[in-house]
Amino acid sequence: MIVSSGNRAKHPTAFYMRLALVAISACAGSHVASAADLTIPTTGTSPAQAPVPWLLGDWNGARTRLLNAGIDFQFGYTSEVAGNATGGQRQQVAYTDQWVFGATFDLAKLGVVPGGTVQVTWTDRNGSNLSDDAGLGTLQQVQEVFGRGQTLRLTDFWYDQKFAGGMIDWKIGRIPFGEDFASFACDFQNLTFCGAQPGNLVGNYIYNWPVSYWATRLKFNLQGFGYFQFGVFDSNPGYLRVSQSALPVFYSGSTGLLIPAEIAWLPKFGNLAGSYKFGGWYDTSTAADVVTDANGIPAVLSGQPLVQSRGRYGGYVSFVQEVLRPSRANAAGVLSLFFNATMADRRTATTDYQVAGGLTYTGLLPSRPQDDIGFAVGTTHVNSRIAWSEELQNLLGLGPVAVQGNEYAMELYYTYRPLAGLQIRPNIQYVVDPGGTGANPNALVFGLKTVANF
Repeated sequence: MIVSSGNRAKHPTAFYMRLALVAISACAGSHVASAADLTIPTTGTSPAQAPVPWLLGDWNGARTRLLNAGIDFQFGYTSEVAGNATGGQRQQVAYTDQWVFGATFDLAKLGVVPGGTVQVTWTDRNGSNLSDDAGLGTLQQVQEVFGRGQTLRLTDFWYDQKFAGGMIDWKIGRIPFGEDFASFACDFQNLTFCGAQPGNLVGNYIYNWPVSYWATRLKFNLQGFGYFQFGVFDSNPGYLRVSQSALPVFYSGSTGLLIPAEIAWLPKFGNLAGSYKFGGWYDTSTAADVVTDANGIPAVLSGQPLVQSRGRYGGYVSFVQEVLRPSRANAAGVLSLFFNATMADRRTATTDYQVAGGLTYTGLLPSRPQDDIGFAVGTTHVNSRIAWSEELQNLLGLGPVAVQGNEYAMELYYTYRPLAGLQIRPNIQYVVDPGGTGANPNALVFGLKTVANF
């Protein structure tokens, strides 16, 4: 809601007084709140009838009053358990989790700035992952929520301002790359099918959630079509540090600028919604060639440092399309298909493409209209220049070295929603040629993902 300038707080003190009064008025049943990564499907349910997405309920309406006043707290938990029946160096079970603590402030509803929003989010990760513990040798983790340091980390710290009735949207602050670019749901447990693909492919410089950059993003919403957006991110390995990671600090050591751009077509065919994103990025940093030294000789033969040159880049597509949705209100049975593909430059990328596709179906069982099932298959490819270097080592007797190619993954899950705000998702994964080589045995993994939105 946009408020007129006459409704704005005229003085900072007035704003803080109003914020305090809103919180006090809600304390009759205050509630800590929604996880950023959890949404409750409203398939077959009108917005007015949608279930409350909080595991502990609305606390006598206090949470709704806070939302209506412009304050939304997030408190969520995700855990992932995985065990390998086959594959790896040993059979083992591993557990990892993530806690989310956040708050959104709608500055229009708070009477401060029409069209303004502030978001602050911290994440805390714990545990270990099966890919390492059992020695699976996979390119993509079988527990996507693990990684980037098991520590409390500042994930969001940004201000968003809308102009011209929402047609122009500007965002600035600490922003995760995949929150705006190549964004994709994280329902699957295998990383091949979770989150922004560029971060899965070239994670040495594109960092997915929970890591964020100092960045800015400008978005143009195109009525009747979709949107176009571009961003400028500080390319800096310092964001991976765990020291001071919970604070909005600036790190020294910037290597350049990461500049992504994306255009999206958001059609609707009758009552079937679609999303078709086309994007790419260019990083101005100096980066090492994956194979050759300064003289153009494979570094594994010369023993010399890899040649350095400026620029690294890539492109992606991300499609999601509903293909079945009952026209009758409150009816279950929504089928959606998705397809993601990302390619990175072969000069600097160890893994140079990833392709994944699958489907989700909500309301498979008439007695469980909110439950859903998902199935996906995908592949991650090791740069063929690296494979050539590995073959060369074997030919010259410097091996044996496993020659890498494609890793193939598939996953099937079922989501059980016993309560609003709680998802229990058992899954089965099968990884063929982990690490892109037949030298590693195929892995059959049983997993369980649990998401709670308090």
